[in-house]
Amino acid sequence: MKAVVCPKYGPPEVLQFKEIEKPIPKDNEVLIKIFATTVNAADARIRGAVFPSMFNIPVRLFLGIRGPRKKILGVELAGEIETVGKNISRFKEGDQIFASTGADMSAHAEYVCLPENAEVAIKPTNMTYEEAAAVPHCALAALFFLNKGNIHNGQKILIYGASGGIGTFAVQIAKSLGAEVTGVCSTANIQMVKSLGADNVIDYTKKDLNQINGTYDIIFDTIGKSPISACGRALNKNGLYMLAVHMDLPRIIEGMKVSRKNKIKIIAGVAAYSVENLNYLKDLIESGKMKTVIDKNYTFEQIIEAHEYVDTGHKKGHVVITMNPITKS
Repeated sequence: MKAVVCPKYGPPEVLQFKEIEKPIPKDNEVLIKIFATTVNAADARIRGAVFPSMFNIPVRLFLGIRGPRKKILGVELAGEIETVGKNISRFKEGDQIFASTGADMSAHAEYVCLPENAEVAIKPTNMTYEEAAAVPHCALAALFFLNKGNIHNGQKILIYGASGGIGTFAVQIAKSLGAEVTGVCSTANIQMVKSLGADNVIDYTKKDLNQINGTYDIIFDTIGKSPISACGRALNKNGLYMLAVHMDLPRIIEGMKVSRKNKIKIIAGVAAYSVENLNYLKDLIESGKMKTVIDKNYTFEQIIEAHEYVDTGHKKGHVVITMNPITKS
């Protein structure tokens, strides 16, 4: 089968197409023919070894010193189950699924094997493979943090990076939970964020968060670029600041100071995924309350170009890779 491997850390050009052996599922695994996958910020960070300085050594020890141990990147996919192991009961051959591969990655290939208890679920009936492939990683992360915030009806939440991969889903999930949502994005993305259901949109190029005081119950930074001090002032007393990425040392120190001064709680780190949450998202999609925003769609052969585009930092929503040939939608 064809796969894209990352033999060492570096720019998109380090990626290589290779013919490798098609995997054979174990008794507790399913073999998935991948019809669509994505290139997201996580893939670009791993490929480029873009890690917070204080975590650089621990992350490299985990992922690989000079290059990723898992040579095939890609953390989410949609496709069809081709073969099931003899101990599989949740799925059958021909099931249309979407899935997160998590730390095992391996989605930038024509096939992958996943255990039955992995984050695999039946694909939403009202989504194409391309739309469904973009859901597992970012939407699961958004749901994880919003659940941590115990979002409920009437709360005011500000979502920083509302036009990004996590942000576009966070806006829709928060609205479905009854929150009053304010999205923060650039001028070019205002209408798109509004179309996702945001009650208000702040153009960060024109309005400084320092002008906002005590307005929000929760601020959810999906990209790690919000000014923590300004966010601390924008939160109500006992408000919650959530960050969907690792904080570097300067931000950790600033966060501790802001937390004490403004009496707010801070949650940051890596999201935990579950099949239950993936099925929750499936129900949300099929009820018409959530959709995928696709910025660009590339063929598998154009995956290096996709990485180059993600590296610009200007993507909105998701960058999707279509595997060829696609026989079903």
